[in-house]
Amino acid sequence: MDRDGIRDRAAGAVVGAFIGDALGLGPHWYYDLDRMRADYGPWIDGYTDPGPGRYHAGLKAGDLSQTGLITLELLRSVAERDGYDERDFANRLDEQFLQKMDGAAYSGPGGYTNQSIRDLYRARVKEGKPWGRTGDYADTTEGAERAVVIAARYALSPSEGARMIARNIGLTQIDPYVKSLSTAYCVIVSALIRGEPFDDALAGKLYSMVEKAELPFSHVELAEKKGTHDQEPKAAFGLLPSPDGLLFPSHIRAAAKDPEVTIEPAWKVSLVYGMPCSIVCVLPAAYYLGARFHEDFEQAVLHAVNGGGQNMSRAMLTGALVGAQAGLSNIPARFIEGLSNGREIVSLARRLVP
Repeated sequence: MDRDGIRDRAAGAVVGAFIGDALGLGPHWYYDLDRMRADYGPWIDGYTDPGPGRYHAGLKAGDLSQTGLITLELLRSVAERDGYDERDFANRLDEQFLQKMDGAAYSGPGGYTNQSIRDLYRARVKEGKPWGRTGDYADTTEGAERAVVIAARYALSPSEGARMIARNIGLTQIDPYVKSLSTAYCVIVSALIRGEPFDDALAGKLYSMVEKAELPFSHVELAEKKGTHDQEPKAAFGLLPSPDGLLFPSHIRAAAKDPEVTIEPAWKVSLVYGMPCSIVCVLPAAYYLGARFHEDFEQAVLHAVNGGGQNMSRAMLTGALVGAQAGLSNIPARFIEGLSNGREIVSLARRLVP
């Protein structure tokens, strides 16, 4: 086993996610691409300041959004505790984020607060609910984004890691479909860190792990064969309702490599799959860019950002996918040098794989 290579790819996935978050900070949520081009020029090629009145106004080029800051706190927790400690992470959220919010969209560290975190604030601060009963039904990807840290830490223990990933995502998002797709994304990141190629065979390898009950996805056919199929087969076979999220990325990868399937320039993938925040729009676009530019980190994240819309999440997820394939050693230094907390992030990311 190439331990050094695994460490490099684990660090690459995590650092790549933070870079994607910061790249999206300035031009976040432009659904009018002509307006974005007028404000930022024909091609965004690095970190940018948010404009006046925009979602992250007051922050500077290279800063992290609130999602990035929460992910950084998870990274600090995992590194310091040498593993995922849910209580420690939850305490950090309580003390360093929720107590500094008022429930409004523009409150707390990092500027704009996503709906799932506003709902978390209401559940914890206003209603006093215990952790584990705090999630909401937002169909967005912030759970998948931060759980990349756990995917990296447990890349060599995929069964344990997948269950921890699902639990962490469930702190803020409880829709079974969203949890399933989000967990599947992180499971794929873990596989890429281990050195599995992002190819047509990846889906079959991961599906076989479901069949062996090594990943926490329900398998209805197996449940029926074992005579345990009822209205909720997930009770017998895992936390998540379907393994399909492990399968469709290989089809997207096939499209990205098929010369008869053309998306040019690649940033227009946002127009193909959709520019909104929903996981059904963001994830497929990230998989496409992660497959097409699997060893070219710069092109992958810049095309993600230049597609407009929810480009922050698209770039964060793409950055993790390509970082998990190319490794930290192949991420251009300028992205790390311009990243707020960049040195700390790199140092912590390098400690994740024992």
